[in-house]
Amino acid sequence: MRKFLILLMVCGFTSCDFFESKDAKTQKLVNQEMQNIDWNEVDQYPLFSKCDETVTKVLQKKCFEETLFLHILEMLQENEFTVDNEVKDTVYVEFTSENNGSITVLNILNSEIFGSRKAEFDEKIEQSLNSLPQLEPALKRGIPIRSKFRIPIVINPK
Repeated sequence: MRKFLILLMVCGFTSCDFFESKDAKTQKLVNQEMQNIDWNEVDQYPLFSKCDETVTKVLQKKCFEETLFLHILEMLQENEFTVDNEVKDTVYVEFTSENNGSITVLNILNSEIFGSRKAEFDEKIEQSLNSLPQLEPALKRGIPIRSKFRIPIVINPK
């Protein structure tokens, strides 16, 4: 009886992890790891074929943004859009880069500054984004993920 009490006291003073199942321990570790992940930041930005995946995230982001902006700029230069007022303004384009590399336009904000050509402007922006070169999706822990972006297009009146 004395040995049993000593064993009971030793178990009482030690962690209850001894009696925890393997599945429960695994779930606990997974939960801890999930809490440590920064879900607002990607490990690798979406990349076009001309972008180098071995460079820093800052340079990856720069290459992604430059390629994107140059592509949209080309489209806008082919189509002259004029604004009704002489005020410098900004249009915002919200889109997602899907986990398969495709682009989905979510919203185009403030494009009403183009008046009657708003629908045409929105369509050209969508066409431009859908005609981008092949895009490798963003990565989080080596897994392709969906990522959301909001880009500004500054409108300068002539």
